[in-house]
Parts: sequence; C-alpha cells; structure tokens
Amino acid sequence: MPSRYLNFRCSVPWLILVLQALFLLRCFFCFPGVGNLYTPTKFYPEFQDVNHMVIFGFGFFLMVLRRYGFSSTGFNFLLVVLGVQFSVLVEDCFIFLGVQQNEVGMKSLAKAVVSVTAVVISTGAVLGKANPVQLIVMTLVELIVFYGSRYINRTLLQVPEDLTLMHVHLFGAYFGLAVTSRFPEPPPGLDKNRSTPKSELFSVLGTVFVWVFWPSFNSILADSKRKVVLNTYLALAVSAVAAFMLSALTSKDGKFRMTHIHSAVLAGGVAVSYTAHSIQHPWIAMILGLLGSVITILGSHCLQRCFNPALKLQDTSGVHFTFGLPAVLGAVAAVVLCVVEKGIDRQWNNLSSLGYLIFVDVGAFCQTISTALVTGLITGLILNIKLLKAVHVSKYFDDQFYWEVSFKMISH
Repeated sequence: MPSRYLNFRCSVPWLILVLQALFLLRCFFCFPGVGNLYTPTKFYPEFQDVNHMVIFGFGFFLMVLRRYGFSSTGFNFLLVVLGVQFSVLVEDCFIFLGVQQNEVGMKSLAKAVVSVTAVVISTGAVLGKANPVQLIVMTLVELIVFYGSRYINRTLLQVPEDLTLMHVHLFGAYFGLAVTSRFPEPPPGLDKNRSTPKSELFSVLGTVFVWVFWPSFNSILADSKRKVVLNTYLALAVSAVAAFMLSALTSKDGKFRMTHIHSAVLAGGVAVSYTAHSIQHPWIAMILGLLGSVITILGSHCLQRCFNPALKLQDTSGVHFTFGLPAVLGAVAAVVLCVVEKGIDRQWNNLSSLGYLIFVDVGAFCQTISTALVTGLITGLILNIKLLKAVHVSKYFDDQFYWEVSFKMISH
C-alpha cells in the first residue's frame, strides 16, 4: 500500500478527533450570553423534516456516479454531522461578539442544519474529486463565510433573518462551482464519472425525499408558515409536471430522461424560496415553478455543451442548473414582485422608497454570489496544496480509494 495512502488514512481520523474535541469544549465551556439549547421550543417538526431532507435526501441525491456511491452518502453524512456542530459554534461566536441576536432552543440547531445545506450543495460540484480532508476543510471555510455573508445582508441591507438563510442555494451552488474550477480536469478516457441505471435510481430516490420535505425547508423560520408551505408545494408540483413534459420534448426519441427529472423537479422550490412568504396569489408560485423547470432543463443543455467546457468546469452532479440558476431566477422574481406590488398599491410616486427596496434585493443577491465566487476560488486554491493530499486525477470518482469495496460491487 502506498505511503501516500497511509498518510491520508491517518490524517482523517485525527482531523475529525480534533474538531470533535473542539465542539465538546464549546459545550462544556459555554460562551457568556449564549442561549441554552435545551430551552423548550416548537421547532422539532420542521427540524425533523429538514434533517431527513439533508441526511437521506441529499445523501441519495448525490449518488449519481456508478463507482462513488459509498463516498456520496458516507461523506455527506460526515460533513452534515460535523457541519451542524460547527455551525452552532460559529453562531455562538457571533452572539458572543454581539453581532447577532441570541437564539434559544432548537431554533439555533434548525438554522445550523439549513446552513449546512450550502455545504451539501457545494459538495455536489466537487463530487468525486475532493478527498475527505479537503471536504472537511471546505465545510469549515464555507460555513464561516456563509455566516459572514448572512451577517452583511442582515445588518447592512436589513434583510430579514429567514430570508438570509434562503440564500443558501445561491451561495452553495456558486461557491462549489468556484472550488471545482481549481481542481485538475480528469483525463478524457476516464469513464468512472458516468452514471448507471442503478445509480440514477438511487439519485432520484433522494430527489423524491428532498422534494417531499422542501416546504418545511422554506418555512422553517417563516412567520406565515401556511402561506409559505402552500406556495412552495404549488411551485414544486408545477415544476415536477413541467420536468416530465420538457424532458419528453427535448429528448431525441421523445422519451423521459432521468437526469432531467433528477434536477428539474426541485427547481420550483428553489425559485420560490425568496418570495414564498410574500406571494398573495397561488398562480404566481405556479408560474415560478414552471419557469424554474424550464430554466433548469434548457440551462443543462447550454451549460454542459458550451459554458462548462469553455470555463473548464466539471459540475459533477449539476448543482449549477439544479440550484444556481433557479436561485438566480428567484432573486430576479423577488425584485419584479416588489415593483409590481408597489405599483398595485400606487406607491410608485415615492421612488426613493421603491429604489431602496430594489437596492436591498439586488444588493443581497450580488453580495451573496460575489462572496461565494471569490471565497470559493480562494478555497479551491487552498484545497490543492500538498498538505491536504490532493487526489490524483486517475483516482477521481472511485470508492476504492476510501472504502472497502468488494469485487462484485465494482464489477456492477
């Protein structure tokens, strides 16, 4: 066994041990002024749904590669359980420094699980190329930057707390794309980065899990939960119907393509996440779901054939057109709906007020995406230093480098 592999195997347990010891010390020596996690709250049902979505849903959602199933689900689980604890620690630091309001009970834990979704989405972009050490480092850096981005949106732009969390799709997608652009491209003859019917079936199973629990994800911190749940479900339903329709229309033989269903059925939930609390008519949410599905399927064709090769991006699980583009659509829709709402209320005469609202929405969007891209590029450079034992391109997309895999499983 190569010494490089032995060093890698020894580095992962020690890194996990150090991080877990840090989290234990945080719980033992609580920050002054930080709330108690055991304070009674009513967040358990939403927390349970989002936890199922992140663990089960995204764990199977990432199983798109034929020889990377163990790593897709296993690394996702590891990053989530580490990331949630680190998110609570980062939030406690922000509260201790006085830059964030104190949260009590399970609400803090629920926000941590939602924040970790950014890491899960970013992992889909670098899937198969980053080793566990690199993924753990990426998780720590991304969560710190995401909390910083949320702090800027909340304090400088006065974006509500629940909406700052909904930028998780936008941040996670473009952070992951920036990181993956710094990894070497796999050789042209490498065929381990393709899917099989079995891997696609497991991936769609994860998509169904995510689809079912997405209304709870969008409404976890919202005040008007019923409105958010209704608008999210309608957008998801229309995007799912449109995914089947557009898949048959865009394929050469008129058959459904599982890759389309895998990505486009979630587009409605992402697109409506910024506006689900303010939409007053169900048909608006349904139109957003339709547009989200359209932009996902058409974007997958354009990005994979033109954009990704030109920029030398290999978005392994398609997070750009699954989460990134629908999130951009949702941000644009938030600005349009704001202008239309003020026009209906005859408030256009106060252009300064309208301009400020547009500035807040556009500013939050631009700040989030620019922060994700810049810090993602820097993180990608950091992950490829020799200290983090970057994987050789010949070892991409292969479970054997990390897991005990039987020969029968490899042959299938």
